[in-house]
Amino acid sequence: MKNFNDRLGQVFKWLLFLPAFIPLLYVDGMLYPYLAPKTFIFRAVGILAVALFVYLFASGQPFYFKRLKQKLTWLPAGLLAVAYATSLAGVNFYHSFWSTFDRGDGLLTLTIVVAFFYLVLLYAGKDFVNKFLKVTALTGSLVALQALLQWVEIVSGINIPGIDITRGRLGGTLGNAAFLASYLGMTAFATLAVARTVLASRVWKNLAYISAILQFIIIFLTATRGSIISLITIGFIFLAHQSWKGGGRVKNLSRTALAGVIMLGMIFIVFRAQLSQSSFEPVRRLASISLQDETVSSRLFLAKHLGGAVFDHPLTGYGGEHVVTVFNREYDPSAILEHWFDRSHNAFIDYFLQYGLVGGLLYILIILSGLMYARRMYKRGESVGVYIGLIILIYALQNLFVFDTAVTLWLLFVLIALTIATDDNTPSASLPTSAIKNSLAGAVALAILYLVIPVSMQPMRANLLLADGYIYHVADVKRANISMEKGLALNTYADLEYGYQAYSMYTDRQVNILKGDERLQAYNFTASLLEKNFAKYAYDARTLVYFAHVLELAPPEVTPDENLINKVLDRAIELSPHRIQPWYLKANIFLRKGDLSTKSSEKVMWYGKGIEVIERYATQEPHLSEPRYILANLYFSIGNKESAAGWASEGLKLYKKNEDTARRAMKYYLGVEDWANMARFLEDIVSAKPDDYDTTYDLAKASFLAGNKTRALELVEHLRRVKPGLVETDPAFVEAIGK
Repeated sequence: MKNFNDRLGQVFKWLLFLPAFIPLLYVDGMLYPYLAPKTFIFRAVGILAVALFVYLFASGQPFYFKRLKQKLTWLPAGLLAVAYATSLAGVNFYHSFWSTFDRGDGLLTLTIVVAFFYLVLLYAGKDFVNKFLKVTALTGSLVALQALLQWVEIVSGINIPGIDITRGRLGGTLGNAAFLASYLGMTAFATLAVARTVLASRVWKNLAYISAILQFIIIFLTATRGSIISLITIGFIFLAHQSWKGGGRVKNLSRTALAGVIMLGMIFIVFRAQLSQSSFEPVRRLASISLQDETVSSRLFLAKHLGGAVFDHPLTGYGGEHVVTVFNREYDPSAILEHWFDRSHNAFIDYFLQYGLVGGLLYILIILSGLMYARRMYKRGESVGVYIGLIILIYALQNLFVFDTAVTLWLLFVLIALTIATDDNTPSASLPTSAIKNSLAGAVALAILYLVIPVSMQPMRANLLLADGYIYHVADVKRANISMEKGLALNTYADLEYGYQAYSMYTDRQVNILKGDERLQAYNFTASLLEKNFAKYAYDARTLVYFAHVLELAPPEVTPDENLINKVLDRAIELSPHRIQPWYLKANIFLRKGDLSTKSSEKVMWYGKGIEVIERYATQEPHLSEPRYILANLYFSIGNKESAAGWASEGLKLYKKNEDTARRAMKYYLGVEDWANMARFLEDIVSAKPDDYDTTYDLAKASFLAGNKTRALELVEHLRRVKPGLVETDPAFVEAIGK
């Protein structure tokens, strides 16, 4: 029995290490193949570790329980308690607990993270720190290597077997540039710690240094400005400290390096305008930072409006995973690009907003406690404390610009647990055991193990079934619906995400491609699912807007329920009053009746009612261009050219570069044959979607008609290179342009 328990003890030890390897995991064939499987596995490993701890504790395995006498060790438990309390009083506890299907944060993941904190705190001996840093450094090195190969794919066009081609910026095995940079920002310092304080072999030390440099390079290649600025800040502080407090050669080298950094900074500032046009994305994104930058202005909007909303519910917050509720209320299309946000892109604001002032302060105190214990390590002569402190500091700085994933939050909590463990010299203690206690502990452990099924296995199955539905939603609607029905029958928290995906499938492709019975099947499934979600998640403006849009796009065989559409849209407007979609869908109820009218007078009457709805919205949003171009098109369609021109004039004055608005404006200027303005807006659409070659061709024609033959010829030559044959589809234009 003792040998068996010893072996279980070794398994338990490796379970504590296992989450460190999770960043390497991504699974093709799943929806959200980068983050979703990581969350499923992380939760499963946490449950296994807790179950094994219960059994080992009851079996007499010694643990360091006296460490719990230190008051700061109760901060994570306090945060968890506050998170549960505020979520119970919040918008929807079910969603707070399970979180979203893609990223999987929420109370469940926070519970697993806190559980790992205490498991490591109670188990770790003095040698655990070095082993943990080695594992973290190894994983970070492999993640960086994979990202490097991915970058080679991007710049060379070569397809490397086993390396997934990224969409957008470099995302590596985390699938998102910001998540990758945040993770490597922590592991790079762990790798430096291993090189400086753990490894003895010169060869391995050099390899560790090379790996740390690679990780820093990958952070730069992700073009994640928050992480890059955080690293520059830490580097500047470190060099300034060494220039002042260092000794001998270190002081001189630090001063030289600091002078070099300052010089590079001055050069960067002087040539920032030119660098902002660089084809190298990291440099371009750094140089483009300004209050006018669209991404920066969006983040500032979030910080102002979501940060200010903290004081609306300072004690209770809104509950876990309900930042989106506040965002929908505060959403302003004239000030922010993104339509849907479930995070503020600042982890500190997220904690305060979700869990109130107490929860936010506890989160800050946890970080500060880690820095304090890391400093104690350094003061005791353990130089590894410096690097752990840097890891915690880079985590805190980065989280001013991004938000957590499970792997970065887990890494923070485990490192803090280890700093506390090394500060403790009390002996471990074991519980007196007996056969009855062992049997009872075994039964409890098995009961805990069973939780892996609803927590990880069933959601993973739901994910795979949703992915299957996505693959076949056009090719085989019946199979897609059956797969998704099976996934929903598992009764997981995936239903909200199923609704989002079903909406996207129907409105993006099925409504345009499918005909007859297949389209009807697709509609019935999507409408039924969204109606159930409307009843269950009545606070979710996104579900409401999607549901109303699907009802409006009903196939000819179905008569839309106008009362239901109005009910859903009124609720959506209540939840997100500044959002244009529900207002436009409300107007469409009347516009559709106008389109079906056989008499011109009836059409004008119904269009007038639709116009009234949009005019109310336009009056409510005096700084927004899009509704004014909608009104211009509507008035033009019923022959009221004077009103159309007036609204278009207002829209032009208020216009800020936006693809949706540009498409509406382009439609109006096409109708009035204003080729110069049409070309102007087509330029914005093409710059947003350079691979939209049909629109590029329209731009060539508009430019020619506007008298800009040089631009038209340039576009024609470009199209002949990238899309042979497209230009020749309009012989009259080819003849007119003389090419």
